[in-house]
Amino acid sequence: MSLDAVLAKIDEDLDAATERLMTFLRIPSISTDPAYKGDVAAAADWLVRDLESIGIEARAHSTPGHPMVVGHGGDGDRRILFYGHYDVQPVDPLELWERDPFDPSIEETPSGTVIRGRGASDDKGQLMTFVEACRAWKAVHGTLPGRLTFLFEGEEESGSPSLVPFLQENRDLLEADLGLICDTALYGSERPAITTMLRGLLGEEIVIQGPSKDLHSGSFGGPAINPIRVLARILSSLHDETGRVTVPGFYDDVEEVSDQVLDQWNALGFDAEAFLGSVGLSHPAGESDRTALEQIWSRPTCEINGIKGGYAGAGFKTVLPAEASAKISFRLVAAQDPQKIRAAFRKMVEEALPADCTVRFHDHGAAPASRMDISDPAFEAARHALSEEWPEEAAYVGAGGSIPVAGHLQEILGLDSMLIGFGKSDDQIHSPNEKYDLTSFHRGMRSWARILAAIA
Repeated sequence: MSLDAVLAKIDEDLDAATERLMTFLRIPSISTDPAYKGDVAAAADWLVRDLESIGIEARAHSTPGHPMVVGHGGDGDRRILFYGHYDVQPVDPLELWERDPFDPSIEETPSGTVIRGRGASDDKGQLMTFVEACRAWKAVHGTLPGRLTFLFEGEEESGSPSLVPFLQENRDLLEADLGLICDTALYGSERPAITTMLRGLLGEEIVIQGPSKDLHSGSFGGPAINPIRVLARILSSLHDETGRVTVPGFYDDVEEVSDQVLDQWNALGFDAEAFLGSVGLSHPAGESDRTALEQIWSRPTCEINGIKGGYAGAGFKTVLPAEASAKISFRLVAAQDPQKIRAAFRKMVEEALPADCTVRFHDHGAAPASRMDISDPAFEAARHALSEEWPEEAAYVGAGGSIPVAGHLQEILGLDSMLIGFGKSDDQIHSPNEKYDLTSFHRGMRSWARILAAIA
């Protein structure tokens, strides 16, 4: 089937596609605020109608929270599941918006034409790039480019409480061979990227208990154990002089990135000095034998996120506190098991306690990392397809943060996913005046058409 005709149809219908997106953006589908429950449902219904308009059998499935929209259409040997989310972040602080967040507009800026409004980039605009690619394909060929399943979530911005149960209860409905997720960004402004690894996250809070009450340091300082001193010693022991984490067994399951991927990363021209300089720093502080990009995308970390103990208010108080606490997060990679790391960390802390001290632990969640199997020829086919559309060659990249749905699709449905998005670092997602470049929307549609032609 002719790809050129589909690309021409996308170009021809850009104005109509943009207006459909604007209509979608006018629905205030804020999932975190119960006051917008009806609007979230309205957004789900809008998607159902839009999918149906291109011949996709679609339905909004009820959950204990907001609806999951599922659609099916097309035919082919390879079954492809596309995921996006239609809920959006709250708009606060409203006074910082230059216009009503749900009255979207097309604006000319020094860097080009943008679509301004809440959800433009995260994730309504991204979601619609795929739908519009399918619409153009259907208009040209009378069919869809492959056997497609659409999964649109309405709770991503509120922690996805219904997602895992829905995936578990609807495996047959969502059965596929490959996942596509459009909730990521370009690398820079003109280089498309396929995110193939996402770090996991483990949160721990430790509370060191010493004396039964706060003490006067003049009366008890010296002979009485100070929980802050104990806590400081434990925290300082979490890294060695090279920046490596010292929790026993921490690196046992860490896998090395292939030379092929490392070569691509090195070719990206990442400027560590500029990256750190933008936040007033100058020297990488992690593992000394790894590049800054490796540290962000493919290496595990241990970070101290907060410390509390004693008196920290105005003035001075010579208190010896009864307890001290710290919050610690671990970013995990590859095959690291969060529960194994949790157990090793807690054992390390317990073994470091002196006499007269005890420790309490508070669990703050755990999610494993995701790493996609790029040996599937579809990954390389998609990378070449993206490279045909954009000025710079597409690259496999990692992500320092977490996108939990990728791991859930892997764990529950057995799907490796390509995470492909067209957002930019200045899109101001989650912030006032969110935008999505019109070129991202336009080229995003063309990109999906190329990818589907290559893999479906």
